[in-house]
Amino acid sequence: MEITQEQKLNSQVIQKAWEDPQFMSELIANPVATIEKLTGHKISLPEGQKLVVIDQSDDSTVYFNVPRKVDFNSLELTPEQLELVAGGITPTFVALGYGIMAGVAIYAATHQ
Repeated sequence: MEITQEQKLNSQVIQKAWEDPQFMSELIANPVATIEKLTGHKISLPEGQKLVVIDQSDDSTVYFNVPRKVDFNSLELTPEQLELVAGGITPTFVALGYGIMAGVAIYAATHQ
């Protein structure tokens, strides 16, 4: 699996947060400005959305993230995903797969 530019950026931010407590504090307080300062790249969030950073590095705490509900009416599937749906797999599994694969990719990028 090829690592995308976004995954490399995520890895860079996570690594810096692990190594630099001051950076971690700034990242939590003002994530967009802190990431832009580190990377030199502008972050454009969709209108009405915000970026929230939560420090999940405490080994004594288990975190469970509840993602936003997928609007299946506006979901656009690739031809391969359409084939899966036509074969009997529901879009829920496809949407959950996106989240799982994103988490796996971020984990892989940060644990090399």
